[in-house]
Amino acid sequence: MSYHPLLTVEDVSKTYDGFKAITNLNFYLFQGELRTVIGPNGAGKSTFFDLITGRAKPDKGKIEFGADPAASHDLTELNEYEINRLGIGRKFQTPSVYVEHTVWNNLVLSLKGPRGVFASLFRKLSSTDRDRLDELLKLIRLSDKRDWNAGLLAHGEKQWLEIGMLLAQEPKVLLVDEPAAGMTDEETHRTGELLIELSGKHSIVVVEHDMAFVKQIARDNQVTVLHQGTVLCEGKFDEVQSNQKVREVYLGRGKHGTR
Repeated sequence: MSYHPLLTVEDVSKTYDGFKAITNLNFYLFQGELRTVIGPNGAGKSTFFDLITGRAKPDKGKIEFGADPAASHDLTELNEYEINRLGIGRKFQTPSVYVEHTVWNNLVLSLKGPRGVFASLFRKLSSTDRDRLDELLKLIRLSDKRDWNAGLLAHGEKQWLEIGMLLAQEPKVLLVDEPAAGMTDEETHRTGELLIELSGKHSIVVVEHDMAFVKQIARDNQVTVLHQGTVLCEGKFDEVQSNQKVREVYLGRGKHGTR
């Protein structure tokens, strides 16, 4: 792992119509790290992703991308498209796939290169492209359904396909929003296995509510707890789970007005 963060968020704040969504937030993600971000509803998790990807701009603070401090990018000055091109991919909670196209073509459409459905589908794939897509199909466990229309896939399979579509873009950072939502227990476990397999090769931030899933993917990795738009605590899963402040926030038992 690099000693310099790949993603640096420092002293960032964002207010919407008087509501403080993010307040003086500090967050650092390192190369190859799998980080889980948890927090109660309204903690600022979605806004956090919006700020990183350029959907929203901070009122103040620094958001930089790049493990080399001499060549890092100031994300606050870039739009969504530019940030995506740098290698920051986001997967929203609801899977977004091309339901009328096959699983294979969904991956083809996501490859770097010509934009637009017609240009993408009729580009000539190199043997390297084909090998890479075959590897992605194995990774997301959809090799046997490569010729299925994506609309026929189960919910969990659509989630895996969308992760595969993000990977086809060769991202450096994956932002994954509540991947376990709506999944069966088996699908949830397989999703956890996939994310663990991707860590190291990719830097990943997962926002999640399902604590069993968080425990599975966190293992020895850091968990960040957001509350009222700022970091309440960070640590290994067991440390965070046993933290009294975290328990009070999740159980709604803040004492003496503390957070």
